[in-house]
Amino acid sequence: MSERVRSMLVKEFLELKRDRWAMFRLVVPLIIQVLIYGYAATFTVNHVPVVLLDFDRSEASRDLVSHFLATGRFELVDEAATEREMAHDVDTGRATLALVIHAGFAQFLQDGETAPLQVIVDGSNSNTALIALGYVDQIVAQFQSDWMSRAWPVAAGAAPPSVTVTLRDRPWFNPDIDDRWFFIPGVVGTLTLIQVVSLTAFAVVREREIGTLEQIMVSPIRPYEFILGKTVPFFLIGLGDVAIVTAVGVWWFHVPFVGNGFVMLAGVSLFLLATLGFGLLLSTFSRTQQQAFALNFFFVNPIFILSGFAFPISSMPAVLQWLTYLNPLRYFLVVLRAEFLKGVDAQVLWQQLAALAVLGTVLLGLSILRFRKSLD
Repeated sequence: MSERVRSMLVKEFLELKRDRWAMFRLVVPLIIQVLIYGYAATFTVNHVPVVLLDFDRSEASRDLVSHFLATGRFELVDEAATEREMAHDVDTGRATLALVIHAGFAQFLQDGETAPLQVIVDGSNSNTALIALGYVDQIVAQFQSDWMSRAWPVAAGAAPPSVTVTLRDRPWFNPDIDDRWFFIPGVVGTLTLIQVVSLTAFAVVREREIGTLEQIMVSPIRPYEFILGKTVPFFLIGLGDVAIVTAVGVWWFHVPFVGNGFVMLAGVSLFLLATLGFGLLLSTFSRTQQQAFALNFFFVNPIFILSGFAFPISSMPAVLQWLTYLNPLRYFLVVLRAEFLKGVDAQVLWQQLAALAVLGTVLLGLSILRFRKSLD
């Protein structure tokens, strides 16, 4: 058995060696993708284009606008003179948000009354709209606090202010709420899934297309030995992929890794077994590389969507939440984010590790049985 498996491993590594562009395709696109994800995949919104319609034109209104611009979240693109001009900027997409400061804004503030501020937002991009409105609430609250401290300073001997409750945020594990600290660990799992499943599925189908699969199977090698010889090289490639993406995330994007390396390795190994089994299973349903590509696209995208990478699983319908329990990427993302940011041990992650082990065993078992049947 060991000699036959060794021969298969030698064959696979010789094929990689003969392909001059193999290492380029395995490494360079991976680095490019993680850089693109790292910079582009973020919920942070900056330089939101704003049109201003200021009917008050007072010191208070100018102070409010300066609060908006000082944050860097908003960028003033136009100062409209009429509501028609303001609406035109929003309708044409020149501005995403409109600030309408009505006449008497400063007087209402000086009288201690509620000063109305109208905010109009383009809701065609709901994500940007919601985030921008959240920024607006924070900026207006800061402006109100600054204005009150200037307008009604506490004089000496004055009565003490009434008791108030102040909310103080204290985020754990990600003090600055940096989106990259959330996305980069997810990128590790997502890119590894895509790379390993694609390589495994296409490798077996390619053997079938060029006719070498039949030649191999008339040899004394057994189906499980053939699969073992096929999976070990891609398992090692998967480990290398994880190492590369992790290194880029830690050293380039400065995402901390505070976890246990052995727990991380255990999670990666179990996840790779599951993805290898899934890739082999797809190959047994494909006769050509075009079919393998179609199946890969059909299954990998739902796996990504149902993993919790970007969309909270708790917000999904109940049926889809149940389907996520069959998704190995769901469990692997929990392991990755826990190890990167929290540094928890295996006692906390044993459920995720156990689920990955079960899924890996089932997928590999099904792929072996299916592969044997496809040869008959």
